[in-house]
Amino acid sequence: MKIRLGVAPALGTGPVEFAELAETVEAAGIDSLWLSEVIYSSDVDPMIGMAHALARTKTLKLGTGVAILPGRHPVLVAKQLVTLAGLAPKRVLPVFGLMPAQPAERDLFPVPEGRRAAVFDESLTLLRLLLDQDDVHFDGEFFQVDGVTIGPRPAKRLDLWVGGTAPAALRRAGRLSDGWLGSFHTPDQARAARLAMQKAAAEAGREIEPDHFGLSLIVALHGIPERLRVIAERRNPGRPVTDLVATSWSEARRLIEQHIDAGLSKFVVRPGYSGDYRQFLDDFRRELMPLQN
Repeated sequence: MKIRLGVAPALGTGPVEFAELAETVEAAGIDSLWLSEVIYSSDVDPMIGMAHALARTKTLKLGTGVAILPGRHPVLVAKQLVTLAGLAPKRVLPVFGLMPAQPAERDLFPVPEGRRAAVFDESLTLLRLLLDQDDVHFDGEFFQVDGVTIGPRPAKRLDLWVGGTAPAALRRAGRLSDGWLGSFHTPDQARAARLAMQKAAAEAGREIEPDHFGLSLIVALHGIPERLRVIAERRNPGRPVTDLVATSWSEARRLIEQHIDAGLSKFVVRPGYSGDYRQFLDDFRRELMPLQN
């Protein structure tokens, strides 16, 4: 499998710090840069950040890790994606999730009460149609479009990846997505998730490419901050946080190697601390990039 590693900014990286970040990452020879959607923070908006970074680079891939889909109209999302992919062919990597990680942000993505998962399924289905076809007709429970064409489609089909950890989310990924980006998983859990998605895909008469399973990994070199510890414990209760967050570069390498053995091949590495991002990139290149093939 083709092993690829990308990076993400530290949480809280604002527009001033982000302005030249993509050029720095590209100059370091790194494959991709990933932007999270965290509204109540100084982090840049992922779609706007992607547009800025794509315009300032030539080869760097940009991904959302992850953006929220339910609560947005799929036609508008599709228009944004085809525009970005048209401006920067083969460099746009969208990953979508069910709901924000921060509970306070969930009201910003309104959906009918108790129907978020159903809205996600329908949104993803319609989004896929809009990216694949002209003259789309769709009569769903939540969305109806009649004869919609959003413009020239990318020459290379745009893959749609999803996040999620619950059994229903993994079945959805198998039925509807082109790939999966997990987080806060142990290697054994990641293997089980991959197998569950592949099973769901086979039952739906489709296949997810074997190198389309990935993981977002945080490296916390100066100890695990309390906020990060709380998030990790909430996301994966009962597991030692040190099984989910690397506390050294050697530990990050060990965890990634174990996830590769579990069948994952795409990785997004984020610093769990603020500080000199150039030093983080230098360390990343030295310690982890040799894992690429």
